[in-house]
Amino acid sequence: MDEAGDDVNENKELFEKKPVWRAVISLAVPTVISQLITVAYNIADTFFIGQVGNPNQVAAVSLCMPLFVLLTGMANLFGIGGSSLISRSLGEKDGERAQKVSTFCIWTAGIVSLIYGVSAFGLKGYILPAVGANGETYEFCSQYVFWAIGMGAVPTVLNGVFAHLVRAQGYSGQASFGMALGGILNMVLDPVFISLMSFEVAGAAIATMVSNLIAAIYFLAFICRKGKAAAITLNPCGYTWKMGIPFEVLFVGLPSCMMNLMGVCSNITLNRLMVSYCNEAVAGMGIAKKVDMLAFAIAAGMSQGVLPLIGYNYSAGNVKRMLSAVKTTFVYSLVIGLLGMGFLITCAGPMVRAFIDDPLTVEYGSRFQRIMCITCPWVSVTMIIITFFQAVGRKIEPLMLSLLRKGGLDIPAMVLMNRWVGINGIAWATPTADVGVMVAAICLFIPFWRRLDVRGKLRIKYEESQ
Repeated sequence: MDEAGDDVNENKELFEKKPVWRAVISLAVPTVISQLITVAYNIADTFFIGQVGNPNQVAAVSLCMPLFVLLTGMANLFGIGGSSLISRSLGEKDGERAQKVSTFCIWTAGIVSLIYGVSAFGLKGYILPAVGANGETYEFCSQYVFWAIGMGAVPTVLNGVFAHLVRAQGYSGQASFGMALGGILNMVLDPVFISLMSFEVAGAAIATMVSNLIAAIYFLAFICRKGKAAAITLNPCGYTWKMGIPFEVLFVGLPSCMMNLMGVCSNITLNRLMVSYCNEAVAGMGIAKKVDMLAFAIAAGMSQGVLPLIGYNYSAGNVKRMLSAVKTTFVYSLVIGLLGMGFLITCAGPMVRAFIDDPLTVEYGSRFQRIMCITCPWVSVTMIIITFFQAVGRKIEPLMLSLLRKGGLDIPAMVLMNRWVGINGIAWATPTADVGVMVAAICLFIPFWRRLDVRGKLRIKYEESQ
């Protein structure tokens, strides 16, 4: 009871009293670190497979990535949607609703991911050719899908959902540790399964599945140990479709999920366009996108980390503190994004060469990386705005921005710029689309921002004259 009371008081102080800059750092830094480690283990898959020296295997991992990204989409659907509703419920002092939200998210995510994993492997004969697999890459893709998705769907999704729900209550360090645990284990297991045991592509997938399973077990142990101190319950008796929980969770989490789903469509389009050139181009783009994920990981980590702080203070009526958190996060993210862009442009060649020593693949990869990393600062702005809307329970704005960012702008841009410029145009489509989405995000954000009374009251007025 003492430990539970201490945890509750500490988290309440974090949300309500701690200086904003310290609260943002306390929540964001562990989340950014866990995101970077997650990206690192995705990069590790490509890195250790690249040491085999077969571009077809590197290409196979790139071709399967859209299918794996769908798992992240499911985790974000229930994790971010649940995190937003839990933080708002806690801000309203409604602990019972927060517990019911957690039960709904955990069990629904588990069932949906199980169905997806079984279906993805069972229908691989239709799915893999659709994502761009050919005679040289099909068998490698099949092995990866079996282990990483067929066997690994449930632990991968639950790992992400648990992290979001735990973070929503102020346990940012513990949430980040669980995510980091999975990433570090993956990096340790990759060389064991890929090289020492000579499983190659299958080894990378096995390492991913096992590491996510162990991380999910860690979260289960943490939740059980905290008991009532954490507003999370695994008891299926608390599962409900009432209290508006499904609507709030699914529609608030939908934008993040749709970003991943449309990202799948975007990656499939990208791969099919690249395959028309050569497998080395596919491998080079795959490596460049993996490296570029570092910038997205920082932006996502900063924004997702402060989501509970924004949602809690919004529901508690402390709008001034909420706006201060948004401003602080924006400044930090923009500065880091600019630094990241400079680093990725400068070190493009050596970073790509570290993955695979194939001259043509390195040439394509370094060229693509220099082009795509230009978008680093602009992604940070967009992600903060999307997360802000999600944290306060808005549904239309984040959905619009998510659909624009992935699918709405980048797919047409890839197709058109491929025709006009060729292979370099495919890479330029990413920064072009991201700048367009950032402009749209700012246009949606400024009017809503102006309606928030910094003295602590929310005033929303419809100005008919405008």
